[in-house]
Amino acid sequence: MTAPGTVVAIVGPTASGKSSLAERVAVELGTSVISVDAMQVYRGMDIGTAKEPPADRRCPLLMVDVANVDDDYSVALFQEQARHCADGLLAAGKTPVLCGGTGLYLDSVIDEMEFPHGATGGDGRRAYEEYAQAHGADALHALLQERDAASAEIIHPNNVRRVVRALEMLDEGTSYAQQHAGLHARRPHYQVRMWGITMDRSRLYDRINQRVDKMFLDGLVDEVVRLRDEGLSDALTAHQAIGYKEVLDALSGATTMDEAREEIKLRSRRYAKRQLSWLRRDGRVMWLDYDRIDESAAAGLVLDDLAQTKELGAPA
Repeated sequence: MTAPGTVVAIVGPTASGKSSLAERVAVELGTSVISVDAMQVYRGMDIGTAKEPPADRRCPLLMVDVANVDDDYSVALFQEQARHCADGLLAAGKTPVLCGGTGLYLDSVIDEMEFPHGATGGDGRRAYEEYAQAHGADALHALLQERDAASAEIIHPNNVRRVVRALEMLDEGTSYAQQHAGLHARRPHYQVRMWGITMDRSRLYDRINQRVDKMFLDGLVDEVVRLRDEGLSDALTAHQAIGYKEVLDALSGATTMDEAREEIKLRSRRYAKRQLSWLRRDGRVMWLDYDRIDESAAAGLVLDDLAQTKELGAPA
């Protein structure tokens, strides 16, 4: 059943400035930001996920630091917890502001989606998990692409847990994509006003490169070393996060730290392209061209639209 109320979603590729815009909008609305980022859920993964430090936050930031790096955390659990946050804000008369670049996590909150739950364990699952550990998330996703392109299309390569489950389902004679034929049917759980940030591709890539350099200056390597001692190396999903996998490889001697830095930039740019492709398939996104307007003007557009939505009688 569709929950009452309107939520705002601020989306866009990595390093586009969506977190700053979302916080600005939330402050004006007197509400909270709900992160829809698959890696910001993990405690201690701060610098590499560009998580806003608590001392710098101007409004509450929800759905961050809700799991340890070695927890078996899933999008289904995220959906439950994030909706609990959104429902609490709506019940208090506030408009939730969702912000993030993980398309599946966003969709899991705002749309009616059910996730298959497979039994954990078994030789097949262990074999796929070990393959991911040895060869990386992209290699595992390539296996799925070869066997079931339709399922590979709707599962992000970094979602190792879901890729493993899709491969298991193939071994069992079923297809994740077929079981999830209605995945993108867009049956809304909330009324959503979704705004996406876009800008010239070269400018975005410059911002990504600068962000990665800043992460190293801010202590990314020390953060990874600490998390490695807390089990990051053995964590199926968190271990594959961009920025963490590459530094872990450098720390193990597989690459140099300079090579790791450049690989993080490359993978981040590729991730930004995938994020934009995901968002452009969603006809609800209203685009904010940051080559034409600044953050202040963008916030004004979002707030004016929300006010008009309320005046037209949509629940909020």
